[in-house]
Amino acid sequence: MAEDYFEYRHTVGFEETNLVGNVYYVNYLRWQGRCRELFLYQKAPAVLAEVQDDLKLFTLKVDCEFFAEITAFDELSIRMRLSELGQTQLEFTFDYVKVTGGVEVLVARGRQRIACMRGPNTDTVPSRIPEALARALEPYAVQGRVLTGRAA
Repeated sequence: MAEDYFEYRHTVGFEETNLVGNVYYVNYLRWQGRCRELFLYQKAPAVLAEVQDDLKLFTLKVDCEFFAEITAFDELSIRMRLSELGQTQLEFTFDYVKVTGGVEVLVARGRQRIACMRGPNTDTVPSRIPEALARALEPYAVQGRVLTGRAA
């Protein structure tokens, strides 16, 4: 059975920890961005090409709730799901799962709200979410959530 999330695997390095030895909070947000980038690269290359043209993916809101500490050399699975799909905005959820010897522990959960925009930097305007992106995200939609604003 296919998973309902896009996964980014990561091994925590010393440079991602603070003086006490646990992961510095800003890295969780960096991993969200990395997961999103890898999704575009692996699952939606046509959208990545649009980003290199004039599509802009603005991060409007980001958050993360922490449940347990992680340290250097912990193995993580960052799991991205689509929780909302509108006409010009979408929202992802991220589960941060520590994987040790086959045992999985949820250590944090995050969210990220994105707006699609187009145009020059001095005059960007909201833009519909590209169909290629909506299609690429379909397998990762949170079950039981209504995806709004899209034609059936």
